[in-house]
Amino acid sequence: MKSLLFLLISFIALSAMLFGILMVSVPDGSILNLPISILKGSSFKDFQIPGLLLLLVIGGVNFIAIFYNLQRAPSRYNWSLLSGFLVIGWILFQIIFINSTLWFNSIYLIAAVLIILMSIQLKGKSLV
Repeated sequence: MKSLLFLLISFIALSAMLFGILMVSVPDGSILNLPISILKGSSFKDFQIPGLLLLLVIGGVNFIAIFYNLQRAPSRYNWSLLSGFLVIGWILFQIIFINSTLWFNSIYLIAAVLIILMSIQLKGKSLV
C-alpha cells in the first residue's frame, strides 16, 4: 500500500508540474489543446494563473509529500492527506466555478480519493 501511495503522489506531482509549466509557458492553452473558452465566466483571462497555482500548490505539496515519504518522516501521511484534499479541491473548483468536466478530471479525482484513504489507513497503522 505504501508503494501505491508513493506512485500516486508521484504521478500527481509530476503531471501537475508538467501541466503547470505548460500552462504558464503557453497561457492560451493551445499546447495542451485546452480552449480558452472553458475559462469563460471565471476570473481568469488565460491559463497563466491556474497554471502557476497548479505548479506551485498542487505540484509543490505533492513533491513535499514525496520527499517526506522517501525520508519516512512521521508527518509523511499528513502531507499525503493534504495533497489528496488539495487535488479534490482543485477538481471541484474546476467543475463548480469553471464548469470544466474534462475526462482526465475523473482520473485525478479517483487518485486523490485513493491517496486520502491509503494515507488514513497507513497513518492509523503507524500510530500503533
